[in-house]
Amino acid sequence: MDKLKMHSMNKVDENIKKIGALFPNCVTERKNDAGEVEYAIDFDMLKQELSDIVVEGKEERYQFTWPDKKKSILAANAPISDTLRPCREESVDFDNTQNLYIEGDNLAVLKLLQETYLGKIKMIYIDPPYNTGNDFVYNDDFAESAEEYFAHSGQFDEEGNRLVANTESNGRFHTDWLNMIYPRLKLAKDLLTDDGLIFISIDDNEVENIKKACIEIFGEANYLGEFPRVTKRGGKSTDFISKNHDYCLVFSKSDDFLVYPLEHTDEGFSNQDEYEAERGKFKLNQTLDYDTLGYINSLDYPITINGTTYYAGDVSEEEYLARKKENPQNGYRWRWSKDLFDFGYEHGFIVVKRTSNGSRIYTKTYQNATISKGGKGYFVEIKPRTKAVSTLELTDNIYSNDNAKKGIDNLMGRSMFEYTKPLTLLLLLSKLTTKNDDIILDFFSGSATTAHAVMQLNAEDGGNRKFIMVQLPEETEEKSEAYKAGYKNICEIGKERIRRAGAKIKADRTIKIDVDKSQLMQRTLLDDGTFDDKYALKVTPANDDDVLDNLDTGFRVLKLDSSNMKDVYYTPDEYEMNMFDMLSDNIKEDRTPEDLLFQVMLDLGVLLSSKIEEEIIAGKKVFNVADGFLYACFDNNVSEETITEIAKKKPYYFVMRDSSMANDSVATNFEQIFATYSPDTERKVL
Repeated sequence: MDKLKMHSMNKVDENIKKIGALFPNCVTERKNDAGEVEYAIDFDMLKQELSDIVVEGKEERYQFTWPDKKKSILAANAPISDTLRPCREESVDFDNTQNLYIEGDNLAVLKLLQETYLGKIKMIYIDPPYNTGNDFVYNDDFAESAEEYFAHSGQFDEEGNRLVANTESNGRFHTDWLNMIYPRLKLAKDLLTDDGLIFISIDDNEVENIKKACIEIFGEANYLGEFPRVTKRGGKSTDFISKNHDYCLVFSKSDDFLVYPLEHTDEGFSNQDEYEAERGKFKLNQTLDYDTLGYINSLDYPITINGTTYYAGDVSEEEYLARKKENPQNGYRWRWSKDLFDFGYEHGFIVVKRTSNGSRIYTKTYQNATISKGGKGYFVEIKPRTKAVSTLELTDNIYSNDNAKKGIDNLMGRSMFEYTKPLTLLLLLSKLTTKNDDIILDFFSGSATTAHAVMQLNAEDGGNRKFIMVQLPEETEEKSEAYKAGYKNICEIGKERIRRAGAKIKADRTIKIDVDKSQLMQRTLLDDGTFDDKYALKVTPANDDDVLDNLDTGFRVLKLDSSNMKDVYYTPDEYEMNMFDMLSDNIKEDRTPEDLLFQVMLDLGVLLSSKIEEEIIAGKKVFNVADGFLYACFDNNVSEETITEIAKKKPYYFVMRDSSMANDSVATNFEQIFATYSPDTERKVL
């Protein structure tokens, strides 16, 4: 029910609407004196629309801008003092897993990951909040002072909120949404490997804007494509147009990107010849002169095979000579050059086939062989044939939200999300772009479909891909099924989805499902790994114990929090006598040694998934990270014996608390001990 306005009409707003109806290009957005986004008129553009000569004004240039764009760039570049704290009790296989689940505002998390994961992420997928007028946007407050921003950027406000309702009135504007997404994309780019890619799901409210933003950040040359994706097939709509699709954009970090095209699955390869053992079966293509466009003299030549001469266009010698005499540029041509034909014929890529009118020349396509050209000419390259991914690939119903909802509902045992992305989508994108030990990041994790896909794909091909999920702990609505099921925020749902998916994937690895292609094209793969159809399945043992043993379905939970260090920056007149005891230790009282360890790992660029072992050395607990790369001890009263034994292990880094040395003698001899046993070790103190 709409509320009464209880005030008179705003004539300025009405006039702007009228001008906008006549000249849409003259309507823009700006910030008013209260810092609120509002519509306004670009008077320079309006003057030009009402003039028959060029109106002098600001120098024109191609640009993409909006209110507070410069501040959004500042938001990406400004440092923060936050940290990530480990949460063992919510993790799965904490000590062995290489996967991460990070709770917190992704702007702050992306900043914290810069040192450690710079240039290490092979693929990023994000499904950011759509600017629909009913959804949510992240509340990055650019109105605060620099000091305030540095103090709590990426944190919750006094009421624990980092989200603001994107109301219908606010949803009219693009400014807030762009200020949210732009700094996150800038930070994300730096995390990608040089051959990495980013995929972005978005609807038509912001698809053009995010495309322009990405072109600014990644470069126009690195825009690779835009895939429309079906969201649902049916459904009624009261609007004139029922919107049943959104988009998936893809950008690369550089022009040196690496992808793994899908193998060609065409079943037309049914013919055999003497090359089958190496090249596989083959299929006949069209004739060598089929559908050639435009005459090219170098491709118009006679071909003689076993005493018979052939001319392009399937004409006799008399017809060919008459045609050339009439007009040398008038005629047919072959698809291959003379050199390519000679090589192809010699190496079995040409066949002469009888027809009702005589004989025609055909080319062969093999399953696992192609003709390639190198520095020394043509050669036969043995490799499985691949196919480009069509921009219409995602219009198949297996990539729809309807299919995704069925899958996650089955897995979780009840309805959870209406608009989660399907497992099939993330499986396809991950398969196209990653292999082996690649890292995949999703910093709008939601229901954790990306994590599910990484585990599923590793189970299928034996890979060891790792995932990093980042999600704000946005509270679930009290009336939602998720809340009723005990999930108080989205992170709880995501973590439980990963637990259930991992367990199910391991259980399902004991069987192998075989279906022929005609069935597969009609099957609907659900997000829980089952099929929504009535076809019979052929089930056999999978015999892949090695894959099962090495499959990582765990994850380390890390939570964004303020720094582990106390704020000790006081002016002399602010000191009180009772503060000195507090300042004798610069670590907050509620922080654990493991909290300190993860902040050290962030600062030193040590992967947060690194193996962590605890050792007792001379009675003190010592962390051994990444097989001796980093040693850290945060106990009190650390003796020379402990330091000496650590130095003998020759770690790359050693870190301890500045206040934890047992006495002045230890502090005095500290450097000498390392100079004796491990002079190359980098020594740091908190």
